[in-house]
Amino acid sequence: MSIPKKTLEDLEFNIVIDKISNYCITSLGKEELLRIKPELEFDKINFNLDIVSEYLSSLENDNNFPNHGFESISRELKIIEIENSQLEIESFRKIKIVVELAILHIKFLKKFKTYYKNIYLLTETLNLEKEIINQINSVIDKYGFIKDNASSELLEIRKGINTAKSKIRQTFSSALSSCNNFGYLDEIKESTIDNRRVLAVKAMYRRKIKGQMMGSSKTGSIVYIEPQETLIQSRKLQDLLYDEDQEVKRILKELTSYLNPFKNTLLDYQNYLTHIDVVYSKAKYANQINAIKPNFLKEKTIKLKNAFHPLLYSSNKKQKIKTYPQSIELDKNNRIIVISGPNAGGKSITLKTIGLLQLMVQSGILIPVHQSSEISIFKNIVSDIGDNQSIENQLSTYSYRLKNMNSFLRKCNSETLFLIDEFGTGSDPELGGALAEIFLEVFYERESFGVITTHYSNLKLLANELPFMSNANMQFND
Repeated sequence: MSIPKKTLEDLEFNIVIDKISNYCITSLGKEELLRIKPELEFDKINFNLDIVSEYLSSLENDNNFPNHGFESISRELKIIEIENSQLEIESFRKIKIVVELAILHIKFLKKFKTYYKNIYLLTETLNLEKEIINQINSVIDKYGFIKDNASSELLEIRKGINTAKSKIRQTFSSALSSCNNFGYLDEIKESTIDNRRVLAVKAMYRRKIKGQMMGSSKTGSIVYIEPQETLIQSRKLQDLLYDEDQEVKRILKELTSYLNPFKNTLLDYQNYLTHIDVVYSKAKYANQINAIKPNFLKEKTIKLKNAFHPLLYSSNKKQKIKTYPQSIELDKNNRIIVISGPNAGGKSITLKTIGLLQLMVQSGILIPVHQSSEISIFKNIVSDIGDNQSIENQLSTYSYRLKNMNSFLRKCNSETLFLIDEFGTGSDPELGGALAEIFLEVFYERESFGVITTHYSNLKLLANELPFMSNANMQFND
């Protein structure tokens, strides 16, 4: 059993999900949130509602959750699995952040587990692997550079590099001074070619200076020479820089290999932080629409007190328009409600409010209702709301709705919630009313729960006659 795509569209469930996803601060959190669909398992839904409710309470007290913003390490986790692979320095920075944040959350939740007992369960099985941070820190500094003492070999190589650079400066300064005294240099004295300092020698004296000619001026009056002693040190430096590059690659390969046994822990950390981002986003949205966890029951019931349609509530709030709450109740003694009243009386909004709040609860999303409200699970939620004329299939509105009703009849049972707007309309009034009555009787016999809106008096009469069905009237607010 699952919720039809059409129901999700009718009830604007995806619009709510999009709005919640805007609160996500990680790309993986957003991806996970956009995949959310209503659940059918009581314990899972109850747990999901509890963790969002707990996180919401943290937004209102001083025990604020630590930051959970991170960049995905999914690519890095794949590379770690490959033998003899090497991650880049930037990858280690991302991994370190994930580990640091996860450990921060584990410690936080251990400290405040009495406040956040359900969220704490998410971290209870996570390993505390501080050594990953220590190992990365022993190799890479806080600025993202490989430390000199990352290995004894690297330390020696870098000492040699510093010595070679120093000798390059000394030998060049000596040659510059000497050549200048002899009058071999042009007025500019020196220049730079390929990041190497060169003497600016008058062309007539080029044979007087030992070294390598690196180029000349456009006019040919100046030649650029790297002095012999400087050239020797430059070559030494190039060799040392190559050695350094090879040693850095070796160190990074070793560090990548070190992480291999921790790949499952790293994945668990990332999954936890992703999940927390989803919970955080749901809590932020709940905060915006004044949502709570209603009483969640196993026994079939919908008792919504002072319920708001979240999208209407948000829209009106922006425009500073008052939104009027609705209250409605369905239980085993009153399974079906027939609503009648004027066209502009908000009957469709009532249907959408009931359906959307039901979908939200089953998706672990808190809803804007009074705290005494009660709700349960429906394994089938079917709807027919608004103008559903199918141009593609060239069916009239009525034919389409008839086909829709047939699909409802195949699904409906005691686990079904049906929401039908303007039941039976679209064709001949007498035929429409008669068919609607037959359908309604079947829904009733199969012990389905539902709300319909109608203008047909025969449906209102049926609701008066049957013990577990009732009439409701929609009126304007003065």
